[in-house]
Amino acid sequence: MKALILSCNTGQGHNTAARAILEELTARGIECEMQDTLAFASQFISNTVCGIYNKASIRIPRVLGAGISAAKVTDKVFKKNSPCYVANLPYAGKVYRYIKENGFDTVIMPHVFPSEALTWVERRLPSADDLRTCFIATDYTYPPFLSDTELDTYFIPHEDLRAIFIEAGIPNDKIVVSGIPVSSAFRAPITKEEARQALGLPGDKRILLVMTGSMGYGNTEELTAKLMENLPDNTLVYVMGGNNEKMKAAIRAAHAGDERLTVLNYTDKVSLYLAASDLLFTKPGGLSSTEAAVRGIPVLHTKPIPGWEQENIRFFREHGLSDFGETAEALVTKALFLLANPHRCEEMVENQRKHINAFAAKDIVDHLLRIEPK
Repeated sequence: MKALILSCNTGQGHNTAARAILEELTARGIECEMQDTLAFASQFISNTVCGIYNKASIRIPRVLGAGISAAKVTDKVFKKNSPCYVANLPYAGKVYRYIKENGFDTVIMPHVFPSEALTWVERRLPSADDLRTCFIATDYTYPPFLSDTELDTYFIPHEDLRAIFIEAGIPNDKIVVSGIPVSSAFRAPITKEEARQALGLPGDKRILLVMTGSMGYGNTEELTAKLMENLPDNTLVYVMGGNNEKMKAAIRAAHAGDERLTVLNYTDKVSLYLAASDLLFTKPGGLSSTEAAVRGIPVLHTKPIPGWEQENIRFFREHGLSDFGETAEALVTKALFLLANPHRCEEMVENQRKHINAFAAKDIVDHLLRIEPK
């Protein structure tokens, strides 16, 4: 097997899942590489599309949510050959040439855009019949326009989601329940004490972690202020603000001198901070939520970007994997409750172990190796 992973920079969740698969393939000595799909159209197009999406997520989330709602309606109307499918056709031939010139026999796609492009290739070019194509869902819901596609395999996060994929038109016999792939770092065995020692954090205090995602989304300034007003002195708060430098600077300025609060710059030690913390506040991205559940930490979801993040919250709450607060005040109230009731935290973590597959990347690669490329 020689695998090409095609991702997209509209949010980092797709890339995170892609890198988890890349890590697993590389660890097994399987030749593979990862590419930005939209860069096959042009780097300008990739930067423009992804820049618009990322800025809309932070500045005008309601508009983005309205766009996602419109996409769902359009998906139901067209079923096949939607405007989104048509928009991904211009670079499809270029992607296929790259695949053939480099001898790839398997294409793994944690995003709908390349899945649509490769569907066109397989529909129109007989020489593509020997190519194996796979989609990996990175949220706990069906993504709009996936019904445009005709791939060999669809890896989904949980058995309870099978019905909505089938209803959307994905053949049942092509669905494989795998979970969402995350890096092996999140399942590496380590105790809370060991993680704190590795990070130089105190062992005698409670630690709350606030994660905003790579774009620094959410009203983190208000949440941080409410936490600092209400938490006891023996509780520390660490904020991961992603790439949102303006937000991080504002929080540091507002709480200068308060030694209970630390605003972190970029770090590649997210799994260690999760292992070291007692409670996590996080935006409800599919990947960040899965990473937290794999690590096994009580989760409070913050306000979602309208769309599939709302579906992630619904799935997590229905399965007892997290709780949610609409406002900063509600989140702090729920945090204080969880900290005062450790048995509720233990129940949440146990449900995470039950419903979230920590070995999704391994299981996806195992499945691909069991079935030879066409």
